[in-house]
Amino acid sequence: MSEKIEQDPPQLEEMPSDWQRALAVVAHPDDLEYGCAAAVAGWTDTGKEVTYLLVTRGEAGIDGLDPATCAPLREREQRDSAAVVGVEAVEFLDHRDGVIEYGLGLRRDIAAAVRRHRPELVITLNHRDTWGPGPGGFWNTPDHRAVGRATLDAAADAGNRWIFPELTEQGLDPWTGVRWVAVAGSHLPTHAVDARPGLERATRSLLAHRTYIEALTDQDAEEYCRAFVAESTGRAAARFGGRPAVAFEVFPR
Repeated sequence: MSEKIEQDPPQLEEMPSDWQRALAVVAHPDDLEYGCAAAVAGWTDTGKEVTYLLVTRGEAGIDGLDPATCAPLREREQRDSAAVVGVEAVEFLDHRDGVIEYGLGLRRDIAAAVRRHRPELVITLNHRDTWGPGPGGFWNTPDHRAVGRATLDAAADAGNRWIFPELTEQGLDPWTGVRWVAVAGSHLPTHAVDARPGLERATRSLLAHRTYIEALTDQDAEEYCRAFVAESTGRAAARFGGRPAVAFEVFPR
């Protein structure tokens, strides 16, 4: 009877670094801080330009706050959070939190942002049905699925002048310069970024969402953030030479 030989998973590749501009597109304030702020901090340290595009203002994210009160508060926390990791440009599309619909309108809005900012790298969050593989994975939210999939599609839409021609009429010329779309939070990562230079700032960036975090957990907010960042970046270390890392599934274009 032959013994089953377990093989170590393949090592993750270094993320491409020969780019200057990135556009990160996610559904809610805090999505990037839970996903890849340590990588962003390292990138901005080297002079790369990163812009955040939030599809909603996260107004449905805190049970004890009505949306009209919650939206400006979460926007302010997101801007503060972005500043911690060197991101100055933060934009909001004002789709409704919790009920984002995948479709032409969402694709058009994201394609317009791609044309406007002309990134070489586009970043988004897990677009699949679950967090983690197989039946044991946690079900992903409709907003994350819709925005992730629309972002993958809009990266191509932005370069085709015959899709959404109204954007050209508005002065947004096609942009074919997107070279990669990188998905954070994927259970099928291919690449990673060394998180060590940005670890402390990633913790402070997540902590900037204090109102949301204090509504989410009874644990001390700073302890919660520090533990989360350490655990999430440590998860990929075995596949990245033992280094804490932010892992991405990279789709080349």
